[in-house]
Amino acid sequence: MTIDLARLTAPARRLFDRLLRDRRGISSIEFSLLLPAMALLFFGGVELTNGIAINRKVSLLARTLGDLVSQETNITSTEMSSIFGATAAIVQPYSTTPLQITVSSIQINSQGTATVAWSQTLNGTALAAGSSVTLPAAIKIPSTYLILAQAQYAYKPAVGYVVTGTVDLTDQIYLRPRMSSCVLFQGVQSSC
Repeated sequence: MTIDLARLTAPARRLFDRLLRDRRGISSIEFSLLLPAMALLFFGGVELTNGIAINRKVSLLARTLGDLVSQETNITSTEMSSIFGATAAIVQPYSTTPLQITVSSIQINSQGTATVAWSQTLNGTALAAGSSVTLPAAIKIPSTYLILAQAQYAYKPAVGYVVTGTVDLTDQIYLRPRMSSCVLFQGVQSSC
């Protein structure tokens, strides 16, 4: 008994030839190959847009905080809490939990040495009173005061967290007091 190999493989060969000629599923296969790349582009674009929006809000927050404090002559703890609450609202609709904001009064003595007169913070660590501060040379004018407003947001991308981890978005601004030579803080600094 001889086995006709051609006759046994003929049905398989016909099926294979028919599959090679059939073009009906090509678009499904192409879509399934492109879907991961399209999803990556979409979610990456969403995360990038969120990151840019939060970064803009952090910059706006630092500038608003510095602006509000620099307009005062004397600030109480209650007023500082109100200012922190108002500036933290800028971050909405994003969570305020990873937000840290700090405002400090910087005193520059007659020798040009800059030290912290007072510092207040929300969710962060205040600068120690009397600690030294490095300032840009252009704003280091002897016998003056500055307001330093700092904002930091620990942004955790929902999709790309595994790749990037937490991204710290920060900004700071130096402003001169507007209404007097310095901004006094209740119980910490009594005169300029």
